[in-house]
Amino acid sequence: MKNLETRRTIRQYSDREVSDDLLRRLFALASRTQTMGNLQLYSVVVTRSAEQKAALAPAHFNQPMVTQAPVVLTICADYRRTTQWARCRKADPGYDNFLSYQNAATDALLFTQTLCCLMDEEGLGYCFLGTTVYQPQQIIDILQLPKLVMPVATLTVGWPAAVEGDLQSPPLTDRLSVESFVHQEAYHDYTPEDIDRYYTAKEQLPENQHFCELNHKETLAQVYTDIRYTRSDNEAMSQTLLDTLKRQGFL
Repeated sequence: MKNLETRRTIRQYSDREVSDDLLRRLFALASRTQTMGNLQLYSVVVTRSAEQKAALAPAHFNQPMVTQAPVVLTICADYRRTTQWARCRKADPGYDNFLSYQNAATDALLFTQTLCCLMDEEGLGYCFLGTTVYQPQQIIDILQLPKLVMPVATLTVGWPAAVEGDLQSPPLTDRLSVESFVHQEAYHDYTPEDIDRYYTAKEQLPENQHFCELNHKETLAQVYTDIRYTRSDNEAMSQTLLDTLKRQGFL
């Protein structure tokens, strides 16, 4: 049994089956999460076949978890089902716009987080792949997603593999203090003194200092701006995302 204080990302999985019955039960429970207008603006594509996982892998930069996990879940913002329902019931839907995508993406991510918490309780391991929105058209083509359906999250799922005779227990990653992100009554912009107070401990962690050394950077922030999430990459992937949203009918 896990809780959020000890939650870890699991990237290596055993051969133990993740049954359809278990997934269906967790999906049903997760569907109780909050949703706009009680419309449940999401869909989940379950991928088990080796062929489909191999096809999806390049869209996730060939991270090994995609092909090694027993199950890959692609959670989609989905206004198509609601649109089809409206058309079949003499209603005129108007959901081919960016606001509708935003609402559906919020629904889908709320569902995803609830599902993650439920999998933690069940003892399942999973890894959230942020790469889903980087090259969405590949995922759309592979999973045959129609218009008004957009992938927003991917989870690789399985039972944690034993590593050196024990279940995986990777170290917990650091987190900023509550004071750093909670604002009372109104937003308080960050002064240089605030930044020092909130980030110095993170920057002084040995693993983060080693991270800077490996990447030949003076500060941890430079690792993020110059290597991990660069302006050029962000702009290029933003354009890809906008182009894909247009093809999927949300713009």
